[in-house]
Amino acid sequence: MRMWGRLAVLGSVTLIMSACGKKGSLVYPDMLLPAAVTSTTAIQSGSGVKIRFELPISDKTGNKLNDLAGVKINKREIDSAPESTCSSCMDGYRLFRKLYLDVLPEGVERAGNRMALLDGDVVAGKQYSYVIVPFTKEGMDGTSTSRVSVRIVQAALPPIIHVESQPTEIKLSFVSLPPLDGVLVGYNLYRALQKNVFSLRPINNEPINAKEYVDSGLARGTVYRYQARSLVRLPSGAILESLVSNEVEGMLKDDE
Repeated sequence: MRMWGRLAVLGSVTLIMSACGKKGSLVYPDMLLPAAVTSTTAIQSGSGVKIRFELPISDKTGNKLNDLAGVKINKREIDSAPESTCSSCMDGYRLFRKLYLDVLPEGVERAGNRMALLDGDVVAGKQYSYVIVPFTKEGMDGTSTSRVSVRIVQAALPPIIHVESQPTEIKLSFVSLPPLDGVLVGYNLYRALQKNVFSLRPINNEPINAKEYVDSGLARGTVYRYQARSLVRLPSGAILESLVSNEVEGMLKDDE
């Protein structure tokens, strides 16, 4: 019995020592790098390309990301048809923009984790692909996005907008010619205060598919400026924004 008791004690000690020395799952260093950016889109806007995406908030393990420094946007220009191009190859890509989040250049917008910018260096008849890579403060690259591509066509004609100021709201109406190619699916409306530049993000979350739009919840005594772009669905299924419309101003009227 004494021998069995000693064996039991020895076994217990062994288990305790094993538990004390137990370590968590091994995490490889590259798993601590940023996850990929999300919600990446590239659409033709006028004669340029509007690129939008959301910054990652976690590393590859899903834990909170604390050392994100910026993103690199790589760009490829091709003349051939999309089906004849290798979609997964990185041949032909060049660095288009390297953006540091603490000092963003003019023309690049950030609202929380959402970012937007315009690429004006494009030519009708060519296709452009973009791959975005986040990087850390130590200069280490995270996960790259899948490519997003857009083929540039002749810019669609802009709409004409009219404004009517009322005591509690501003009413805007749209007039546009039928597109030369594709079908009109609605409008994007942009608003700015009197001295501010227009955002790259419209105030509407979904296309405005009516000829009128009522803007409410506005501050009294403030001048609002508006521009609009038509949204056209091409035969390929891609959506593009037209050239920008005329600019109009509105301000809530005093109660009569």
